[in-house]
Amino acid sequence: MDRKSFLKQLGILGVSTSIPAVLPSLMSSPITGDLFFDISLAEWSLHRALQNGELTNLQFPSVAKQEFGISAVEYVSQFFADRANDKAYLDELNRRCDDLGVDQLIIMVDGEGELAIADEKERSRAVKNHYKWVEAAQYLGCHSIRVNTFGSGSRASQITAAVDSLGELAEFARDYDINILVENHGGYSSDGQWLADVIRQVDMTNCGTLPDFGNFCIRRKDGARWGAECVQEYDRYKGVKEMMPFAHGISAKSYAFHAEGQETTIDYKQMLKIINKAGYTGHIGIEYEGSELSEYDGIRATKALLQQAGEKVRE
Repeated sequence: MDRKSFLKQLGILGVSTSIPAVLPSLMSSPITGDLFFDISLAEWSLHRALQNGELTNLQFPSVAKQEFGISAVEYVSQFFADRANDKAYLDELNRRCDDLGVDQLIIMVDGEGELAIADEKERSRAVKNHYKWVEAAQYLGCHSIRVNTFGSGSRASQITAAVDSLGELAEFARDYDINILVENHGGYSSDGQWLADVIRQVDMTNCGTLPDFGNFCIRRKDGARWGAECVQEYDRYKGVKEMMPFAHGISAKSYAFHAEGQETTIDYKQMLKIINKAGYTGHIGIEYEGSELSEYDGIRATKALLQQAGEKVRE
């Protein structure tokens, strides 16, 4: 099946079909050696297509493999929020991934409550809300779920709350052989020292981190969680280095690119040096979040940059 027929079958013919002229040299550069990591695709890279109904969660693995040559995927819970307990639906996902030869790695879980909130009842409810995603992750053959540690109160009180809830959730997940991973995703979780301290205090092998190249804003204007101007930001390279001892996955965030194909705000070579020095050899998930390129072109540009920077790190 050619690309046009494939996209027509998926109902997503409206997407861009070529990388803009500013990136040809990077996109055409041959990859000559093995990378020290594998590449996966985070579903959030296609969030606009999914939110607009141009793509479904069931179609996502096909797009990852057929469009981008990526054989490992990371789901986002909101794109199948009502299907965590739907075995027929999960069976269909498994069948499609098996047919494609696509590995299912992580479910990134949002909207299930705040794990670092002071109120014990609300925190307990949030922990239990995550149980179904642990079960779904096991059913799909994933190794982890990603959670958030949003909360309230002081830095110290949120450490206490996060350690309590993550410990409880990791204890539940241990019987399913599933890891509980915390991403730097706003608030104190974007403080690398804070998050590393939390993981050390939990002290369970299946509780770790998912370092993200972006998402290092600790505080936004007027206390907003998203969207507003960042007024306190953590050093991204320091933060990734602090999280790497506990990493079970990594998210390669990207927003925009220079004409030569480098990310405009993140030094990928420096990031990959930190990751390589830490001894990490697992998947790095592409998470394009920009608007200058289409989602498809942004994913391609990020993949090319990972490959180029990865080769340079090994030189």
